[in-house]
Amino acid sequence: MGTQRIAVRGLPRIGAWLFGVWGAVVVLKSVYDLFWGTPEANLYAPAPWAFVSKEQWLRYAGFELCYGLCCLGLALGLVRYSRFLPETALREEEPAR
Repeated sequence: MGTQRIAVRGLPRIGAWLFGVWGAVVVLKSVYDLFWGTPEANLYAPAPWAFVSKEQWLRYAGFELCYGLCCLGLALGLVRYSRFLPETALREEEPAR
């Protein structure tokens, strides 16, 4: 029997990249929605802000900003957690059945 080398630190780093990229995209979109964007319903409404009020739109954009910041925080937490993990681990190979 031999030993296997298993990458341990890579999994949290992959998760951090995924959450970081997604969080950055969501934060950028929410900042756009807060200051310059309007809902798509305004394109089809007889008058702007007829279907979705400005208050509802700002509440949605605020939630979106909070969600993006939470994703970025989770990414930062995963990067900090991965520093405590070893790069690789060794384990014995299991015999074939």
